[in-house]
Amino acid sequence: MEILKQNEAPESRCLDARYSTTRLVSGTPPALEHAPDCAFRSRLQLPESRGRREEGGLRTRGLYKNPLPDQPLITVITVVFNGASTIVDTIQSVINQTYPNLEYIVVDGGSSDGTTAILKQYEHAIDYWVSEKDGGIYDAMNKGLTLASGDFVGMLNADDLFAHRDVMRDYATEFCATDADAVFSGLNIVDPGDTKKVLRKYRVKSLSAWLLRIGVMPAHPTFYCKRTCLERGGLYNTGYRIAADFEMLVRLCIGQKITWRFLDKVSVVMRSGGLSNSGYLARLKLNGEIIRACRTNGLYTNALLLALKLPIRLLELIR
Repeated sequence: MEILKQNEAPESRCLDARYSTTRLVSGTPPALEHAPDCAFRSRLQLPESRGRREEGGLRTRGLYKNPLPDQPLITVITVVFNGASTIVDTIQSVINQTYPNLEYIVVDGGSSDGTTAILKQYEHAIDYWVSEKDGGIYDAMNKGLTLASGDFVGMLNADDLFAHRDVMRDYATEFCATDADAVFSGLNIVDPGDTKKVLRKYRVKSLSAWLLRIGVMPAHPTFYCKRTCLERGGLYNTGYRIAADFEMLVRLCIGQKITWRFLDKVSVVMRSGGLSNSGYLARLKLNGEIIRACRTNGLYTNALLLALKLPIRLLELIR
């Protein structure tokens, strides 16, 4: 794996004060070096591929981000495929954050609905975006992880948006104050046509073996983790179609024994839907993958234990 040298912070300048992603940029690319215990290689741009359509963003103009002693760099990754109807909300919620040292990566799976035109429209405030064929959502997320140069990294899908403008400032404050490996928070699941209409309030306040054993995990779009922990833990396992995010959290919790903090705020708004909520068969497959993810990582569970999460889901609806 290649990791950033942080002996000296390159001088940064403000490119455009309107956006969180352009307030601190540098003409000096992050210095990269290999470490023997890292599971994947970092890069500033993806290599050329046969499925490549387009790429763009600040990095293609020779502008980069670097961690600063008093302002850690946070990388937000969005993966998208034919998300033209929602991705503008996602992008704007990122670039309008108040926290100034933010890196934004967008990985598009080769959309044909106008998504790439939107990415071009906003590429002045996106660090790097690429449009090319991929092997599914987790393959796209893995591409994003290899492109991240932040101290802390998280995912914000193209159907999601930050709940308010201070989300990343809250996370940076928590990371600096606690030195936790990961921070996660609350999430509201909303009506796809009206993001003000809350359908469920997702509040998992712990990352524990017991909760994982019954299939309960922190909301993935709120989960931000030290890049060094991800480097040691490895990428998403694309052998999972629905629960690769769950499997990664099991791996980080059980294998890496990461430390964490819960931020008792709503940080992300998620439109209802998605692959894991697309019907009875999808739920059966999800539960099967959860059982496999636990057992593969040395955590025993079964279908009866997974049924214990139903009262928690009911509570989310009652809220």
